[in-house]
Amino acid sequence: MTDYTPPKVWTWNKANGGAFASINRPIAGPTHDKELPVGKHPLQLYSLATPNGVKVTVMLEELLARGYKGAEYDAWIIRINDGDQFGSGFVEVNPNSKIPALMDRSGATPVRIFESGSILVYLAEKFGEFLPTEQPARAEVLSWLFWQMGSAPYLGGGFGHFYAYAPQKFEYAIDRFAMETKRQMDVLDRRLAVSEYLGGKDYSIADMAVWPWYGGLALGRMYNDSADFLSVQEYSHVQRWAKAIDERPAVKRGRMVNRAFGEPALQLHERHDASDFDTRTQDKLATAAE
Repeated sequence: MTDYTPPKVWTWNKANGGAFASINRPIAGPTHDKELPVGKHPLQLYSLATPNGVKVTVMLEELLARGYKGAEYDAWIIRINDGDQFGSGFVEVNPNSKIPALMDRSGATPVRIFESGSILVYLAEKFGEFLPTEQPARAEVLSWLFWQMGSAPYLGGGFGHFYAYAPQKFEYAIDRFAMETKRQMDVLDRRLAVSEYLGGKDYSIADMAVWPWYGGLALGRMYNDSADFLSVQEYSHVQRWAKAIDERPAVKRGRMVNRAFGEPALQLHERHDASDFDTRTQDKLATAAE
């Protein structure tokens, strides 16, 4: 590896290689005109089943499991590798061009909500679930929610990128972010040693935010063989928590929505009704087309 001396002024090199190089750019705004579809429910979700997207579909499915019919939603797939997030309609909902994005059309004036943590708080307050109203319990849940928002970029954009996606392996970068990822797992493990869930005794939006990232890592679902590389089995309390959440029926459904990879039976590209889980997964659509 040759030494790199940064230039006095950085310029964009489109040929920088690596996964996602074709869609990453140093400017915001739309690249093309494309309106977003609108379904029959007041809540319209535009997303993909990445960890950030799964947070919101799990929340919506949990709300429906508790009987909140107003949480019914249409989920439209945004294929980020194809640049769907740069369509003019999506940018109107989220000027940051990141999934997930939500439109609430239940009132006289539609409300846009972007950033996954913001969406979780919005839905929790709208339905009065999964976020305590009294202190100090509310502060504890919000603290862990925002811990995830600040920490996960080191796991995903840091460790995940350099370990699994970068065009070359750089020991310094992998070591730097592996160390930080293990430190974060230890933070979670110490908390979960004394608390059933991150916010306390009750399952909350803090768990919904953290689990798709760190639970996925603990369960061996992230970044190829990273579970072995990071020795995730040693975090026994995270393992207990991750497995318990993984067994929740609403979590199983939430993981399927807007999923476009993995087993066809677990892929529900769009969700418009609860019955779609039984009739419109990719395996069933493929069978029907034969």
